[in-house]
Amino acid sequence: MKILVTGGCGYIGSHTCVQLIQSGYTPIVIDNLFNSKASVLDRIQKITGKKVEFYQGDVCDAQLLAKIFAEHSISAVIHFAGLKAVGESVHKPLEYYENNVYGSIVLMKAMRNAGVKQLVFSSSATVYGELAPVPYVETLPQGLPTSPYGKSKLMVEQCIMDLAIAEPDWSLTLLRYFNPVGAHPSGLMGEDPLGIPNNLMPYITQVAVGKRESLAIFGNDYPTTDGTCVRDFIHVVDLADGHIAALKADHNQHGVHIYNLGSGVGYSVLQVITAFEKASGKPLNWHFAPRRAGDLPAFWADAKKAEQKLGWKTKLTLDDMVKDSWNWQSNNPQGYPD
Repeated sequence: MKILVTGGCGYIGSHTCVQLIQSGYTPIVIDNLFNSKASVLDRIQKITGKKVEFYQGDVCDAQLLAKIFAEHSISAVIHFAGLKAVGESVHKPLEYYENNVYGSIVLMKAMRNAGVKQLVFSSSATVYGELAPVPYVETLPQGLPTSPYGKSKLMVEQCIMDLAIAEPDWSLTLLRYFNPVGAHPSGLMGEDPLGIPNNLMPYITQVAVGKRESLAIFGNDYPTTDGTCVRDFIHVVDLADGHIAALKADHNQHGVHIYNLGSGVGYSVLQVITAFEKASGKPLNWHFAPRRAGDLPAFWADAKKAEQKLGWKTKLTLDDMVKDSWNWQSNNPQGYPD
């Protein structure tokens, strides 16, 4: 069974390709390499023994999508492609709406033209907005995210929900992620952001290998156990497995299916740093900095629905997350080769 994976060279997409192959699927990857490198495909092949068919291009390119669907009998699409930096989105809102919203519409139209009607969409916990009570549960109404990035995810979700009303024979799954971290246990694949990392874990690992001088912890006066922000961290391999579970469970199940993919447990920034120092045996250089606008004190998932409906729950711990992140970064201090 062939699965089109948009953004399949990215952090979560590439790990999902590995899990797809190991589950008997054949991923077909499209990626514009805006925030990723094609050399990850060699790592996927090294881990799985399978070469992945790759198209370099953009989901906004309707002609390329038509060509892919014409050349392959695609059964379903897992849609990761999109811009994802919250801070950057504030300064580049039009680029985020074009890539994330317009690109998703072009993709869904290409799917409809090809008769492919199963979509698994990479959404985000940001769609719950700032005011939602924790833990976040899928029955909560969508909120109003503060950033254009979050709003773009919300808009795509709304497009998908409206499509389900107009064309009820689609199977449409929205996976709301919490905070993906970690790396493949082989050490061959991991998170390799271009430029300064926006996420906590790659910043920690880059400081540990000497690529960055010090980790800034934004705020130490939040109403949490140690004053730092608390987040629901999920190992990227668990997250990838969640996509496989959704692909299987929602196949031929018409309508919209919404699942939180998180561990259901919150860890503070300082707890993550402590766990990393223990796993790596390296003291980390860090300092407190002022709060960042838009950062929430604490949130985590209620992930019971995914366990009940998909038979999925996280298996890997915070210790696994930091150990695998360090294994990746220490073996690949400069990330993937160009």
